[in-house]
Amino acid sequence: MKIKIRLKELLEEKGISQRQLSLRMNMRPATISHLCSDSVDRVYIRTLEQICDALDITVDQLVVSVNEKEDAVDK
Repeated sequence: MKIKIRLKELLEEKGISQRQLSLRMNMRPATISHLCSDSVDRVYIRTLEQICDALDITVDQLVVSVNEKEDAVDK
């Protein structure tokens, strides 16, 4: 099973820039940028919690499972 962090989509839905989120979270903009990319292979649970707190969302809104076969077809 593959999982995906939907941070980029959620920021767009909420009208918040990556920079604004980094300021809210007191985190480096490069870290937020990386978490918005499709190449995230690890992340601290605490970071996910901080993102959820900053965006007032739940972890199941932020992290979703992706069917790898469907993902390969989409690319």
